[in-house]
Amino acid sequence: MDPANKHDPLFSPIHNRRIFEDISHRIKELIFDGFLKPGDRLPSETQLATRFNVGRQAIREALRLLEISGFITVQKGASGGPVIKDTILNRLSELLSDAIRMKRVSLQELTVARLEIERVVLNHVFDHIEPSHVRALEENLARAREKIELKMVPSEENMEFHRLLARASGNHVFVIAIESIMAVVGDFLCRLAPDVETSSTVVRYHEAILGAVVEGKRDEAFRLLEEHLLEVRKRLQVFIDQAE
Repeated sequence: MDPANKHDPLFSPIHNRRIFEDISHRIKELIFDGFLKPGDRLPSETQLATRFNVGRQAIREALRLLEISGFITVQKGASGGPVIKDTILNRLSELLSDAIRMKRVSLQELTVARLEIERVVLNHVFDHIEPSHVRALEENLARAREKIELKMVPSEENMEFHRLLARASGNHVFVIAIESIMAVVGDFLCRLAPDVETSSTVVRYHEAILGAVVEGKRDEAFRLLEEHLLEVRKRLQVFIDQAE
């Protein structure tokens, strides 16, 4: 369907006091319903204003709201413009990270929440993990080990291990939760700059956790997970104390 078509039914006129919110809501619904997908370009501001029968200022406000919410990105340049792009998880992670920095969320609260969530995730992993998940986790650990042998820090691989566990749970909500938490943890770890020895300890924990999962040892996996996350908390706390 041609977005420049004046009679495009996807973008019908709107008459309401809070026009920009209604426009934003309408575009969100088109995304949810699959009419608009990541990578699709929206019509220009002028074209959208014509479709919705509103002023360009209302369109700008609607697009800004969509961008802040993580539904679109506005590309610069002559060939730029609003593009559908799912950055919602990034926005959630940024909000959580900002809250932590403002001390509205403490490191202790983050650790407790992460431990509780990851324990639930791990419990579901035991019930839903498939051979493909095990292979993905093993490949992740192999890449991490290769980097360590090269005296490189496998920070991304270590965080990806937890994301892969969440995917193995078979629950998309867990995936979203872990993605957000790991983004915040990753932000701290990047500034902490872990060394190869510390990363090697993390990988050993991950290997032991996966081993317990494969062998069906729930209690052992839970114990290892708790030890691992408390060790991460200890390192992060040192970083925070030094920064204050």
